[in-house]
Amino acid sequence: MLRLASSAVLALVLLTAAPASAQHFPTDDPVIREIWTEGMERSQTEALAHHLVDVIGPRLAGSPGLVQAQDWLVETYEAWGVPVRKEEYGTWNAWQPGALHVEMIAPRVQPLVAELLAWSPGTDGPVEGPVVMPPADLTEETVEAWLATVEGAFVLLDAPEPMCRAPQELEANARPETVARLDSLRDAARADWAGRYAALGGAQERTQALEDAGIAGTLSSRWSGGWGANKVFSTDNQRAVGLDVSCEDYGLLARLASSGHAPHLRVDAEAEDLGVVPQFNVIAEVRGTELPDEYVLLSAHLDSWHAATGATDNGTGTITMLEAMRILRETYPAPRRTILVGHWGAEEMGLIGSGAFREDHPEVVAGLQVGFNQDNGTWRFERIEGQGFLDTAKHLPAWMAAVPTEIQAQVTVEVPGEQNNRGSDHTSFVCTGAPVLRLQSPYDEYRQYTWHTNLDTYDKIVFDDLKQNATLAAMLVYQASEDPERMTREMALLPDDPRTGEPRTSGPCVPPRREPRD
Repeated sequence: MLRLASSAVLALVLLTAAPASAQHFPTDDPVIREIWTEGMERSQTEALAHHLVDVIGPRLAGSPGLVQAQDWLVETYEAWGVPVRKEEYGTWNAWQPGALHVEMIAPRVQPLVAELLAWSPGTDGPVEGPVVMPPADLTEETVEAWLATVEGAFVLLDAPEPMCRAPQELEANARPETVARLDSLRDAARADWAGRYAALGGAQERTQALEDAGIAGTLSSRWSGGWGANKVFSTDNQRAVGLDVSCEDYGLLARLASSGHAPHLRVDAEAEDLGVVPQFNVIAEVRGTELPDEYVLLSAHLDSWHAATGATDNGTGTITMLEAMRILRETYPAPRRTILVGHWGAEEMGLIGSGAFREDHPEVVAGLQVGFNQDNGTWRFERIEGQGFLDTAKHLPAWMAAVPTEIQAQVTVEVPGEQNNRGSDHTSFVCTGAPVLRLQSPYDEYRQYTWHTNLDTYDKIVFDDLKQNATLAAMLVYQASEDPERMTREMALLPDDPRTGEPRTSGPCVPPRREPRD
């Protein structure tokens, strides 16, 4: 066993990139050349992304949008002659948002940038009310008296940001003392707001107390740290509308409420609770001709959050795997091993779709040669990590050695790897000892601007990179399918977990939650 350090990685030698018209193929493999031609010269990524992201749009777990996307995938694969199926794995709460209008109507009129939180009730027509927040001196003795004053109000739940400029811009342009003062103000504001809500108990107790008091709605703001970008999730509200408000507008409301200028809102929010509905994965499969019980997996989740259109989380991953299978169907129609594509449901709810597939298909897990998962936005692949599997040091460099050198120049292969990225569907399989690897694109901008935000839209997709990603994925699958050797599952000794001081492990597997909570 090998203990890895951060510097103990095997990287492909970086080569000087050549123009796309002058690719250098290290081997004379005609399939690799055909994959390149099909993927780079006849790419369908733009048309596929337009339909998924623009026409269908958000794909929240349980929503009609996710159902529409799954049916479209089935129709698309069938049109290409790829066997495909929908597999039911459980149920979820179905919810459909509609139109949303949020305006401040006092002390002046201004439209606000806001999003409906997932599974929020609607308002049943326009509702007007004041914006309030708990007093700084709220205690268990005074909380009931304050709750008696909030009927019909919109309640601020989060500490406002002192400034909504991106942190890297402050570090580049502001005085160091300015950055330090803003950090101090932010820490003080968060401590102050935690104190304001301490008397209401935990999140569930707080929600129950506010709704019992008859509030009109709750206002929250989870700023991403980027210009105009908020991370938008869900609410536990059962009766009052739950809104996410932009960093800038939330700060405005908090300042007005603090200074006694009594902001009032008008909110008209449409939302429909559609009850509990079945949930599915979409599985495309081309059976192997020689080793049909061994598998190569293309993996990406289809669901998204709802405040934008899920373009980079995970429309780009979905299109990468969809297009890769199209390319393979055209250039490699009779694979040696079985090729699967898993378009998972409810990743955003806790890796549910992929976890359910793992439980429902032990034969695939047992027979898995390798899998490739993609789930972090646009830009080309820059890194493939072996997830701690020792044999990746033998197989991954060999597979990459067959792809054009210009692509090799852009990708670092880290083997066996340290399992640095563990929060997506690949971990549903790695926890069993099955090697599913993560195709990693640059991360920082994605996390700041599009991951779970209201800005995750079609215009953020870089199609030059997306078609290359799909082409590279197809090449890796072809190489893994044709590899004369089965990749072993022996693990390296991972680096120490800083929380425990013990070597990191890949498990245990988390059972997927196949039905919603009451």
